[in-house]
Amino acid sequence: MKQLPLGFIPEQLRVSLERILPSRKMSAGLSGSKKFKQIKASIEAVGLIEPLTISRADKESGLHTLLDGHIRLLAMHELGYADAPCLVATDDETYTYNNRISRLSSVQEHFMIRRAVERGVTPARLAQALDVDVSQITRKLNLLDGICPEAAEMLEDQHFSANVGGILRKMKSMRQIECVELMVSANNLTVSYAEALLAATPGHQLVQNSKPQKIKGVSSEQMAKMEQEMGNLQERYRLVEQSYGQDVLNLVLARGYLTKLLDNPSVVRYLTLHQPDVLHELQNIVQATSLDGTA
Repeated sequence: MKQLPLGFIPEQLRVSLERILPSRKMSAGLSGSKKFKQIKASIEAVGLIEPLTISRADKESGLHTLLDGHIRLLAMHELGYADAPCLVATDDETYTYNNRISRLSSVQEHFMIRRAVERGVTPARLAQALDVDVSQITRKLNLLDGICPEAAEMLEDQHFSANVGGILRKMKSMRQIECVELMVSANNLTVSYAEALLAATPGHQLVQNSKPQKIKGVSSEQMAKMEQEMGNLQERYRLVEQSYGQDVLNLVLARGYLTKLLDNPSVVRYLTLHQPDVLHELQNIVQATSLDGTA
């Protein structure tokens, strides 16, 4: 298989800031904004993490056009930097790898914070650089403590509160995997959902130092029933997930067939006379633009 060419040269190049020309004008009040102050403080505390993206050097002037990183460039100018690490784009378009990427996931952010701490940056200094409370940095630093590798791998590309990690570590490994699998499948990685799963976790699936979560106003019998219902729900969810792709394909094919069917005037006339309710439902299916029936 032919390998697709990269849109930029993977090796970073240090370029003098004087040779980098911005491709757009920055707003007048940018230097006073909270975002700019955070980026500037972050660069001052831990250096530039994400390199600038520039075009190839102009053959006549030797100057580069900045494609991505205008705020970082301005902050580095104010901090007195002489040069910056850059990625050189291999085409002349302003569309760069950074324009459509997903922002850092929670796990990636955890690794970046841990790497900074390992290099000697204190959590207090990071908190000051990012303009957050030091407790947030500590929670993100300890995000994966007590989380089994399988559960952590499923969370790699997800965005979730650091408090979710604190809830998951109260469970044993197999239960962590079950809960993370359910949360990711349901696209619900909220603290409240994690707490509900913890409350429905039997005592033998919790770590030794954790006690079964008690909910005010819920008896032990009701809790046991909720645990059983949660187990049944997980099994049904897995079964639905297994057949989801095929079901969607069948629905798309059925909708296409009904569209052609209702294009036939004779069919529409017959249904109008004999089965108007059926005709109405079929028309609703055809007019729906998504699988949830919304137009």
